[in-house]
Amino acid sequence: MIRSISSAANPLVKLARALDRKKARTETGLFVAEGARHVTEGLDRGWRLHAVLAAESAVDRPQVRALLTRADATGAEAVTLPDHLLETLTHRDNAQSVIGLFRQQLGDLEAFDTSRPLIALEAPRDPGNLGTIIRTADSTGCAGVVLLGVSCDPFSMESVRASMGSVFAMPVVRAEAAGFFDWADAHGVRVFGTSLEGSQRHTDTDLTGPVAILMGTEQSGLTADSAARCSGLIRLPMAGGADSLNLGIATAVTVYEVWRQRGFDGARF
Repeated sequence: MIRSISSAANPLVKLARALDRKKARTETGLFVAEGARHVTEGLDRGWRLHAVLAAESAVDRPQVRALLTRADATGAEAVTLPDHLLETLTHRDNAQSVIGLFRQQLGDLEAFDTSRPLIALEAPRDPGNLGTIIRTADSTGCAGVVLLGVSCDPFSMESVRASMGSVFAMPVVRAEAAGFFDWADAHGVRVFGTSLEGSQRHTDTDLTGPVAILMGTEQSGLTADSAARCSGLIRLPMAGGADSLNLGIATAVTVYEVWRQRGFDGARF
């Protein structure tokens, strides 16, 4: 049954508002996805929906009405609420008219298709960068994203927003660095780290076959231990006074080269 909520004190509203905090996401195992299209993508890909909340002004839209009906049929809560109340849940002036509360799910290293490239990130701190990288991984046909060590939350609102729905398409795995390198060795995956100490340009390196691109932290790059275990260290050519790129951009430049060397396999044009 689709029901209406009007009070900010309603338990579901309070839950949705709390999910902008990591503590609440950790305790509940839930996260927020914004927009009818992205909520639909999550359902289409089999993610478990806890609730969908729609602005009253959007209820008559066929896509929104169908989504509410579908959510109710899966056993999720389906509710409508005043527009101004929905805006308080997203902390945005131009809030989406629909949000979904989904159950978090992480991938498994052993499930990766090693014929496709991987992106590994060492302790990323910026959730916007992480979401952008998840989107890049999806755009370039990667198998998934591996988070090494202590990292920002891939299910934070900022990261999910930046992923533009790709959080539902790309498996994200958490692992310790030593375990990741052991797994890579056992499965014949060559790990190439990007580093200012790299001796070869990314475009001059053979990045075909089972391969993972390892990116260091935004501030200090790869740790010495991780760099020592890489199959090779590569670097991006730079001009001007800058000596590095934003992590999300550097990852995209490198991974697009991996995809180029594979003939842009799977591209839609």
